Amino acid sequence: MGADPRAPILVVESDRQLGQVLTEQLIADGFSVELARTAEHARVLARANAPRLALLGALDSPCGALELLREIRHAERTGAPWERDLPAIVLGTGRRELDVLRAFEAGADDFVLRAPYLELRARLRAVLRRSTGAPAPRCVIEVDELVIDTEAHAVTLADHHVELRRMEFELLVHLAREPQRVFARAELLRAVWRYRAGGSTRTVDSHASRLRRKLTADGGRRWVISVWGVGYRLT
Repeated sequence: MGADPRAPILVVESDRQLGQVLTEQLIADGFSVELARTAEHARVLARANAPRLALLGALDSPCGALELLREIRHAERTGAPWERDLPAIVLGTGRRELDVLRAFEAGADDFVLRAPYLELRARLRAVLRRSTGAPAPRCVIEVDELVIDTEAHAVTLADHHVELRRMEFELLVHLAREPQRVFARAELLRAVWRYRAGGSTRTVDSHASRLRRKLTADGGRRWVISVWGVGYRLT
């Protein structure tokens, strides 16, 4: 989207205390922040000053956080005051598989537990980097004997070169940045293939399958682990 770095982070949270605490933490870290306590308030703020990212917490009915997120992703149909590609992070109280899947299927760029704040800040900055096209700060990623040079687009495993196609490489890089984290298929579609809505998860499955075969061609350690009903992790 290439949002103005001076544009605010829009925090949408119906709980007054939680919203205020999060807003103060973000401001202390140098972010410009606006706080909305209802979906309608969020629309008013977005219309007046387009945000660079939305943090979606709890919202009272009839428009919950996921309903607001779907509105953002389909703004061109409804005339709502949103950029369709607005980066959005859903704040959850628990990491149940169903909650995570629903968030990504609705169009979330990430799903983060409310605590601790430092993890939220790190994920927020990562989403902003991806959305603005800023380069990742690290050029070489190492996971045990697996070494990925993101600048040279080269992969070695136990000192042996691994030949990967472009999207296989991009998928590997995304998984390797957090090798033990499980990434939902819908999340990978958005982060790696840049699909904001739609797209078949078969795309992820086919690339993950080929990547796994290439990394375990010698019959050694198993890489690219499928987590049933959710997605993939690297180790």
